[in-house]
Amino acid sequence: MSGMFQEILAFVLTISGWVLVSSTLPTDYWKVSSLDGTVITTATYWSNLWKTCVTDSTGVSNCKDFPSMLALDGYIQACRGLMIAAVCLGFFGSVFALVGMKCTKIGGTDKSKARIACFAGVNFILSGLCSLSACSLYAHRITSEFFDPMFVAQKYELGAALFIGWAGSILCILGGSMLCFSITDSFSKRFVLPQSGKLYLQRCCLTFSYLLLPKRAGKV
Repeated sequence: MSGMFQEILAFVLTISGWVLVSSTLPTDYWKVSSLDGTVITTATYWSNLWKTCVTDSTGVSNCKDFPSMLALDGYIQACRGLMIAAVCLGFFGSVFALVGMKCTKIGGTDKSKARIACFAGVNFILSGLCSLSACSLYAHRITSEFFDPMFVAQKYELGAALFIGWAGSILCILGGSMLCFSITDSFSKRFVLPQSGKLYLQRCCLTFSYLLLPKRAGKV
């Protein structure tokens, strides 16, 4: 696969992953639970990083925003920070990727564009790791409460936002790694000698061998 097509594929993967990661922030269902009646579901409880809500069987929702950031649980604050960092890193990574790709006309020489593309790949990898850490931390809290027999409060299950975040994280990491490896062609050209240089080295070797042959013959 040529470097240009590899960069295009990596850019598509990273942008798709960044869009998925960004869409998890306003998504409602980070964790969800329901109370079932005899026939139908009477109420559905769901929560995300910003609010907690309940929806009854008629479709009416009542939501309550988290009152204070300082009063929040530590894992919610950590997830907020990691997700915001993931979105910001992905944004800057997309800008650097556009500048560093070979198919664009900006960015300077090939070596400069290769360095910028590598930096974009590192940004996307960090963005994927931040999102992956946030979703995994949130999911760990849900599962630990669900399987804890001593936990008597409302128990929740994994919501759709977590699976979207995991998928976006994997795409960002894969695309960022491909961007980092796509610069090998640009830097390998520095160590390839031109044809004139190869001929010059061959002539030097032949001259050196002719100078040494009479000395070795005299010693024998």
